[in-house]
Amino acid sequence: MQISLLCVGQTDENQIKQLIEKYEKRLPSHYNFNRIELPDIKNRKNLTIEQQKLQEEKLILEKIKSGDFVILLDENGKTMSSLKFANFLNQQFVSMTQHLVFVIGGPYGFSQGMYQRSNYKISLSAMTFTHQMVRLFFVEQLYRAFTILQGKSYHHE
Repeated sequence: MQISLLCVGQTDENQIKQLIEKYEKRLPSHYNFNRIELPDIKNRKNLTIEQQKLQEEKLILEKIKSGDFVILLDENGKTMSSLKFANFLNQQFVSMTQHLVFVIGGPYGFSQGMYQRSNYKISLSAMTFTHQMVRLFFVEQLYRAFTILQGKSYHHE
């Protein structure tokens, strides 16, 4: 099983970067987690919102293979508790999904093409966060899900 997190843009705040790396190091190595930060769109200010989304789509799709299970982290996605997220991951493992790809889009969200390519959408919150914070929250929730599935005491309910 491989799990990837595709992100548009770089994490440039050192404190956030350190926390992301802290939780990444805690993830079980047999799940082969990797975070891929795609370059920011050049000349963004000269492009329409739709043009920006289409350029981001191109960058994202270059990293996705046809058999990958793609999950958009999207404000209109399904909200779930940490326990339900752990169960969702477990369902993917049981169904023999080879590669889970979670995607954090750019500042304007995703293009129609990305919505069509995706297999699922998850919302981390109804609130709006910076894309850098979303990376941290996601990786922490991924770690939390693994501790739930392993019966460890990190999560209290």
